[in-house]
Amino acid sequence: MGTWDTGPFDNDTAADFANALDEAEPEAREALIRGVLIRTIDATGYLTEAEEAVAAAALIAAQCPGGEPVDMSYGPETPMPVFPSDLRVLADEALARIVGDEDGPASNWVDPEDWKQWRAILTRLRAVLAPPPPSIALFDVQS
Repeated sequence: MGTWDTGPFDNDTAADFANALDEAEPEAREALIRGVLIRTIDATGYLTEAEEAVAAAALIAAQCPGGEPVDMSYGPETPMPVFPSDLRVLADEALARIVGDEDGPASNWVDPEDWKQWRAILTRLRAVLAPPPPSIALFDVQS
């Protein structure tokens, strides 16, 4: 993996994924993102699309309250569609799978500080992607 920094699009594979999103028809972008997330969740053995899944999760998180904009230097140049809320859950599940895979992307970092920074980015993405708690009161207690 050609990696130059710890951001979601700061590696060759994620940058190629951004290019694929740019080249896809607007209505096909959601399917590309959904596909990479599902394949990462369902993967057995080595997570071959982990870098793409992190990039996809970052795109989804950017549309959530508290989400950060995606770095446009290496991320997609074209606007993404508004993603359905179910992609938040898939993105969180994919990131959980990636974080839990000790033989996967986490093992690729040479500098332990880079690994810590990358892990912190994934933790922030997961915090943004987590569904908000229900706001409906279960009981209306009056004194």
